[in-house]
Amino acid sequence: METNKKLVVAISSRALFDLSESHQVYQSQGLKAYAEYQITHEDEPLAPGDAYQLVEKLLHINTMLSDEPRVEVILLSRNSADTGLRIFNSIEHYGLDITRAAFCGGASPYRYMASFGCQLFLSPNADDVREALWNGCAAATILPGGHAKSGDKDQLRIAFDGDAVLFSDEAEKIFKNEGLEAFTASEKAAASQPLSGGPFKPFLAALHSIQSEFPDDSGPLRTALITARSAPAHERVIRTLRAWGVRIDESLFLGGLEKGAFLRSFEADIFFDDQEGHCLSANEHVRTGHVPHGISNPI
Repeated sequence: METNKKLVVAISSRALFDLSESHQVYQSQGLKAYAEYQITHEDEPLAPGDAYQLVEKLLHINTMLSDEPRVEVILLSRNSADTGLRIFNSIEHYGLDITRAAFCGGASPYRYMASFGCQLFLSPNADDVREALWNGCAAATILPGGHAKSGDKDQLRIAFDGDAVLFSDEAEKIFKNEGLEAFTASEKAAASQPLSGGPFKPFLAALHSIQSEFPDDSGPLRTALITARSAPAHERVIRTLRAWGVRIDESLFLGGLEKGAFLRSFEADIFFDDQEGHCLSANEHVRTGHVPHGISNPI
């Protein structure tokens, strides 16, 4: 199957595995010492990292499909192939079906995302994430130490914020610049006009493509929109998703309430939000990815 017919997720080595110890060697002693450390320990499996469980559940989707694999995970790393051997050895140790990789020798790997056909990039490196977003790929900075959901291994649950993530930040700009009253009036007036797509629209469409192969009430994926919007600003969101022809299983319009408790109740495996404060709060409850995009994230 061609990559453009798959859900392709790119993951950095530091998101997939815990490289904190070796990274400390790099920061304190330099690149040569780091390379020597990785080669010396290349037969010692790395511990799982912050995005490991997410990757495991993504790959598990393929076991629930009768045709060719629909999900692929690509490893993108600033390591060289030489120092990256430990990473591939760890992939083999855990039995992860990851066969494609780019080892970039210290350079940012974002430039290979389009060639691999990636719809999502996850990394703890905020600069790499921003470059991926600027180049048209959905991307998020994985926050460290987030609560990883345990439970049903056969269902992956993904939650999204709306404005500046699934949708453009056109409405959020009005809210930031003119206030809540102007935002509400504008959204009510434009209720029948679909919002423009945000950076995660193609990723949501790829998830929907897999969901459509299963009955609506079952399957390996479940999605949720969890937004600070409330009535009457909800109508434009509903009409936008309808116009896009994509499925969102659950939609929560919280009217400014904290999202953490709702994310925990949804049992999200990961939540994507553009506002850093919301991400830090959510990370106390579920694994969270910060999307440094839109008016809330000035360059």
